[in-house]
Amino acid sequence: MGLVDHYPALNRPANPVCSICIANYNGSTLLDDCLLSVFGQQGDITFEIIVHDDASTDGSIKLLREEYPQVELLASQENVGFCISNNRMVAHARGEYILLLNNDAALYPDAIATLLEAARAQSLAGILTLPQYDWESGELVDRGYLLDPFYNPVPNLDPQHADVAMVIGACLWIPRTLWNVLGGFPEWFGSIGEDLYLCCRARLSGHSVRVLGVSGYRHRVGASFGGGKARDDKLATTFRRRALSERNKTFAIVMTCPTPAIQLLLPVHLALLLVEGAMLTILRGERAYLMGIYLPVFRALFQKYRLLLNERKAIMGRRSIRLLDFFS
Repeated sequence: MGLVDHYPALNRPANPVCSICIANYNGSTLLDDCLLSVFGQQGDITFEIIVHDDASTDGSIKLLREEYPQVELLASQENVGFCISNNRMVAHARGEYILLLNNDAALYPDAIATLLEAARAQSLAGILTLPQYDWESGELVDRGYLLDPFYNPVPNLDPQHADVAMVIGACLWIPRTLWNVLGGFPEWFGSIGEDLYLCCRARLSGHSVRVLGVSGYRHRVGASFGGGKARDDKLATTFRRRALSERNKTFAIVMTCPTPAIQLLLPVHLALLLVEGAMLTILRGERAYLMGIYLPVFRALFQKYRLLLNERKAIMGRRSIRLLDFFS
């Protein structure tokens, strides 16, 4: 486990059907809504709750230990990021199914029962999610995401479109056996883009990624990591989030974009990154855009070159769908 303090849950269920994994960093003001939505679930479903605290400094651990002793707590002594946090929780989990749930999200009362019913009806295991609704307005945010050719997420709002390219890690349901087959999140991603990678990896292996048409969850988009939400028709984000997003999206392209499409898409993608970075630098008069967001992508590609190629070789060796099916 590394530098992790383990606080076992009281009355830990013997054979949970589902393990609900919540990554937390300085989320003491968010956890009550999240956890109460889990405890308020309908149906006679045995589940366990595991929270990984990523070296919070806001009293999250005290809150969890005093108010929620029925929660299994993994308290990291150092900040390790979203990927390692979730990998640790899943390694610790005992449920047949895993539900990754953000600490800034809250489930509808029938969410777990709905996900479980759909999962058991699948002939081949896949990744599932629910419609996402804005915390403040209650408006639909997405029914999963489609992708443009350069792996940019496009919200799906069509209730008839159940098969999607990816779902976000704020509410991601997956059989534990499939998680283990796919290898979980790449820990060197840190945070951001890990859900994109996992869903592309699953689809390449022939496993579906689907959004259900009923139930849902509310989400304070961006509350747990800063940014990522449109405000007044503009995307509110941070330099750190953008840098991680562009880097990890590029990593995902390199590892999962099928041949021969990558031979065209990757050079164009990299060229567009340079153009966008140069334009923002000129228009805003700040070198930080180019130097802090876009050029680090190229440095990261150079540093991870051998690792990326080895991962790509392994992934493509297990690819079981056609190029057109992947992009459809």
